[in-house]
Amino acid sequence: MAITAASPHSLADLGFPNPGSVHWNLSAAQLVEQATARNEAILASNGALVATTGFHTGRSPKDKFLVRTAQNASRIAWGKINQPIEQQVFDRFRARQSAYLQGREVFVLDAWAGADPAHRLPIRVITEYAWHALFAMQLFRRMTPQEQAASRPAFTVISTPKFEADPAVDGLRSKTAILVDLEGGLILIAGTEYAGEIKKSIFGVLNYLLPQQGVFPMHCSANIGAAGDVAIFFGLSGTGKTTLSADPERRLIGDDEHGWGDSGVFNFEGGCYAKCINLSHKFEPQIWNAIRFGSVVENVVVDPVMRVPDYTDASLTENTRAAYPLDFIENAVPEGVGGQPKAILLLSADAFGVLPPISMLTPEQAAYYFLSGYTSKLAGTEIGLGDKPEPDFSLCFGAPFFPLPATVYSRMFRDKIAQHHARVYLVNTGWSGGPYGVGQRISLPHTRAMVRAAISGALEKVETWTDPIFGLHVPTSCPGVPSAVLRPRDTWQDGAAYDQQARELAKKFAENFTKFPDADPDVRQAGPRSA
Repeated sequence: MAITAASPHSLADLGFPNPGSVHWNLSAAQLVEQATARNEAILASNGALVATTGFHTGRSPKDKFLVRTAQNASRIAWGKINQPIEQQVFDRFRARQSAYLQGREVFVLDAWAGADPAHRLPIRVITEYAWHALFAMQLFRRMTPQEQAASRPAFTVISTPKFEADPAVDGLRSKTAILVDLEGGLILIAGTEYAGEIKKSIFGVLNYLLPQQGVFPMHCSANIGAAGDVAIFFGLSGTGKTTLSADPERRLIGDDEHGWGDSGVFNFEGGCYAKCINLSHKFEPQIWNAIRFGSVVENVVVDPVMRVPDYTDASLTENTRAAYPLDFIENAVPEGVGGQPKAILLLSADAFGVLPPISMLTPEQAAYYFLSGYTSKLAGTEIGLGDKPEPDFSLCFGAPFFPLPATVYSRMFRDKIAQHHARVYLVNTGWSGGPYGVGQRISLPHTRAMVRAAISGALEKVETWTDPIFGLHVPTSCPGVPSAVLRPRDTWQDGAAYDQQARELAKKFAENFTKFPDADPDVRQAGPRSA
């Protein structure tokens, strides 16, 4: 066995007594060299490492399973999202994966998950791809060499893209497997090259552990202003969470995963994982400039000669991504921590074109829309979608990543808002003047202006009107935004068509909320009215 970096550790305790070369805690430059030498990826003209992920260009939620034990059987919200497997199934698969790794070259990273020293988790990532190790290095929080030498991981991720599950042998659904043993501190990933599985598997672990420590885990981005005013942004993929938090006028705490504890907000990660589709220097200069040497780019088409990335090309997938360390963002917060948030923005890309572009929420409405986690799926972006947009409700704006019952998180959210007097807004980053295909996407400059006004508190001084269907409190004016934009019905040519579409969406909200029979009564009453 050859070890290419000094380490006092062994992989024998994980069932690898005879691995091949073990590359332990290599630098970014070394991992780039390894990835290109092994033909895993290529260098683009901007210096980024570009990899393709084959069949899997996104997560495989139907192939994720949690080991059910006596300790967690009554705590986890079992179902289609948190699918159970028994310990013997996990152990059998682990033995087969370990046998596969015997004599094979692997890359190992020791890192932290969580910026708050009181709550951070030591983790280890073992993978057969150098570019996966670089991805993990840039997204998790880095340990010092001294910390790495002393590290004893609480959780280990073993990722083997080339090793596939055998449903007949393993008792699993397909050739892809993401198996999580929460009590044993071990995550097994196989049959997928999509690196996001590594990142999100640890996020799920933190969402299980941290509520037990009084920390509210969040699928959100966060930034901070010159006055120390922290803002957090909840939103599903495509709602603008990363784009809006990467504001040149504010410092970025993080773009995707955070905890809210007694000391304030802290980043779970040490990097960003930004969508690249239609990325432009004009509208997203911070993200554009962060994609350079050391960054990992997934499934972006690159000119074969000049190696120039084409961010408009979605031929491989619309879910093109870039992973880069936080310090690649100008004016970021390297410590990854901030104080208590003053403004919370719930982002929804409403393709029905009926939600106001910004609304001020009561605490009960905040809990309702947080539990609902609404955005839209667009026609043509997924197999099986028709010619109309479909509502997408993902509890707590991140259903695939939350193992506990949704109301555990929503009540923590409500308690934190009340304790710290945070203002909450619902922001529609989707369509106006009609639904998708008829209306227009709300302009990013207008959305930025509304977000900045919300964070500064300027909207608190503005007169509001109440939407008759959604019950939302909508400002009548906002600096930098035409007043007509703030009234979605007025942007439609046919007001009656707007009313019908709004009632249809309100009905979808009500149908979805039947999933939460244990929600507080005042929260259930805070939703829209379809009649």
